[in-house]
Amino acid sequence: MTWAPERISPLQLSRSTPLQLLRSLGSGPRGLVESEAEARLVRYGENVLPARRVPSLPIVFLRSLRDPFTAVLACLALVSALVAAWATASVIAVLVVVSCALRAAGEHRADRSAAGLRELVASTATVLRRTDDGAAPVPREVPVDQVVPGDVVRLAPGDLVPADLRLLRATGLTMHQAALTGESAPVPKYPVDEPAAPAPPGAAPAHALDEQDPAHALDEQDPAHVLDEQDFDRPEVCFQGSSVASGSGTGVVVSTGADTRFARADKPHRDDRRTTAFDRSVYGISWILIRFMLLTPPLVLMANAALRGRGLETLPFAVAVAVGLTPEMLPVIVTTTLARGASALARTHQVIVKRLPALHDLGAVDVVCLDKTGTLTQDRPVLDCALDTAGRPDDSVLHWAAVNSLWTLQLAELPAADALDEALLDAAEERLPADALEYDAVAALPFDPVRRLSTAVVDTPHRLGHHTLVVKGAVEDVLERCPLSADERERAVALADRLAADGLRVLAVALAERPAAGRPYTVADERGLTLKGLVGLRDATAESAADALAALAHRGVAVKVLTGDHPGTAARACRELGLDPGEVVTAASLDGLDDAGVGELADRSTVFARCSPEQKARIVRALRERGHVTGFLGDGVNDLPALRASDVGICPPEAVDVARETADVVLAAKDLTSLDHAIVAGRGGGATIAGYLRITLSSNLGNVIAMLTAGLLLPFLPMLPAQVLVQNLCFDAAQLAFAYDRPRAAMLRRPLKLRPREVLASVTGYGVLNAAADLATFAVLVWAVSDTRGETAFHAGWFTENLLTQALVMVLLRTGRGGGIPVTAGVLALTGLLLPLSPLGPLIGMAALPLAYYPLLALVLTLYAAALYWVTRRTRRPSTS
Repeated sequence: MTWAPERISPLQLSRSTPLQLLRSLGSGPRGLVESEAEARLVRYGENVLPARRVPSLPIVFLRSLRDPFTAVLACLALVSALVAAWATASVIAVLVVVSCALRAAGEHRADRSAAGLRELVASTATVLRRTDDGAAPVPREVPVDQVVPGDVVRLAPGDLVPADLRLLRATGLTMHQAALTGESAPVPKYPVDEPAAPAPPGAAPAHALDEQDPAHALDEQDPAHVLDEQDFDRPEVCFQGSSVASGSGTGVVVSTGADTRFARADKPHRDDRRTTAFDRSVYGISWILIRFMLLTPPLVLMANAALRGRGLETLPFAVAVAVGLTPEMLPVIVTTTLARGASALARTHQVIVKRLPALHDLGAVDVVCLDKTGTLTQDRPVLDCALDTAGRPDDSVLHWAAVNSLWTLQLAELPAADALDEALLDAAEERLPADALEYDAVAALPFDPVRRLSTAVVDTPHRLGHHTLVVKGAVEDVLERCPLSADERERAVALADRLAADGLRVLAVALAERPAAGRPYTVADERGLTLKGLVGLRDATAESAADALAALAHRGVAVKVLTGDHPGTAARACRELGLDPGEVVTAASLDGLDDAGVGELADRSTVFARCSPEQKARIVRALRERGHVTGFLGDGVNDLPALRASDVGICPPEAVDVARETADVVLAAKDLTSLDHAIVAGRGGGATIAGYLRITLSSNLGNVIAMLTAGLLLPFLPMLPAQVLVQNLCFDAAQLAFAYDRPRAAMLRRPLKLRPREVLASVTGYGVLNAAADLATFAVLVWAVSDTRGETAFHAGWFTENLLTQALVMVLLRTGRGGGIPVTAGVLALTGLLLPLSPLGPLIGMAALPLAYYPLLALVLTLYAAALYWVTRRTRRPSTS
């Protein structure tokens, strides 16, 4: 009978005994028949994560039109076309297309680069299959996408778990679940007859995903949701995305593909996609300008109608004024600047920016939240100390611990040593004589996650007919087998507790000398032991982490460590890297706090231990609500909520697939040095955008104020719509130089945040100064052309002054260096001087100016430049972030 999972209760699948589960799955210890496996593959699909398609270039282009400022420019182009201002409409349309094309090309390239990093959770899996019902089972290597529910899978050290499975047998099996839970230590796994049976005392709990998340809750009506969140703590269940640290096992597959816990974790919350720092800054400024642009045309029309009796003939001029206020190059400058920064990062540091605005967000980041495992540490333990029972350093304790590790590995024929044994053997190689571990080995009892110790039996040196049992394992389990007095036991436990509180993983080492037995050794012989001492191991810190943390601190970026590890382990790693952990907060203490309380605690604390995924996300959200721009660096399924909650999500290339898809930035390596490079690049892009906004908006605002004033005072329009368009084209072309400006080093020292109110306050001050220069020019023009009364001469004079003041603003208000801005400003100034005198001048309604105008114009510009320089010096004197 073909298995039909829709007829099986999820509770039955997750809480049955192994035999009941196999029957429910239509399988058995000998595995599936090939024909049945093929039928299930057709019926339930391949065992792959839900496909993530890279959006096509046209789709990315259309998405870029959702930018509010781009939409307004498109509306202005439409209005210009309606009033027959075809040249204006064409120029704006070209700017919109160029901006969207640049953004689409950059983001599409980043999407393709990130897609190139995708890799399967595992490439092959070892399953038991039969040719027919009567045939013997044969182990087969099959592609992981061919694994189906009911398959019996064998696991060996180093294997990646291909699907969610329930263990049937296991020998010394431990799993790395860091990608799922953030727990750096391997987790013991073993079969149990009753799934509800508690884990053995002292087993390190893996932290489940948030049980309050409705997307993760066990749904009685959804047979795909076989496993609930608390199952990460269950020893008999192994999950896709975890890997075998040591030992071996056999299990039956209960969920594949999109039904696995690994895949289900990728379902986003309703409020996951947030408003980022880029949205709050550039978009905030844009919407304020949008309001002004929408108000300007009707105000111009009403004022001219009331004071000058002009009608709809001023509509093209009103539209031109609105366009003049618009920094129409903003989308092009922003996109070009960020695309160049992203391209440079990818080329020089192999950092992929998947979403261009995320580069700006990186520049504004003032808090980086990260996990300890693999970022501050190397995911491998190293020996910290070997102590005798009195707490004194004693290399003989290391000697016997290494003897246990070596001969257990050799005699039990384990494929590879686990990480703790490797650390002990490495330390012994460095600190002990070359022949220190050479013994005649007799037997070995490998590590068992239930009894939590291992034993090696060797010939006792110089004692013919005697054997030495070398036992190593969890402190509590070893002490149970040692006949100690109450005081001796209390001292040993206190020493182990001190080491554990200091962030070490502690193992006890004990010996027993026995006459040679004529029978095989069993676990019953692990008694009457003499405690030799304790070994403490710590996580090896990442080589570049200390320097990178110092660099981030120098740049004004605070680091918060959010980890699922033990508080002492996290604090120790921070201290070794020069990061003061302060008072470590256990994440469970957040449960009784409201959001404001969590924010205050997150602001003043550095390390949060025992964090669940939702607790990480809650801390990140609390920091953002307090005004911080937050980045989150994570690589596992347990990091997805926090990646989505941050302003910019960051991950290393070896992150799990769903984390790479969620992140905005993919680093070259799980190395904070790459993050520092990315932040510097983001600040450079942000500084360029901020400089462009201040220069362009102040110049535009000054011109619009002067234009509106002159339009009400003069009997004719101060500038014709065509002249406004040509002036805007000249200034727009010159503004492209801003995208190639290089910010000064001072701009890269602190987080750069574009605060709309501060930017607009600065723009208003400079704009009023610019308007004063324009109005002074009006007075000069009225005097200089009073004899001719020529409107064309007036238009030419103001056109020239406008481009010259814009050139001065570009040079005096710039915050960067290089990039050709002085040269571009010079070309812009020459254009303003020569265009009215060229053959093109009469075509757009301009005439040559009298010579008396130029000395007076030079005086106005000199006074304007002096005032601008004075104001600039005063405003830049205090250091701003």
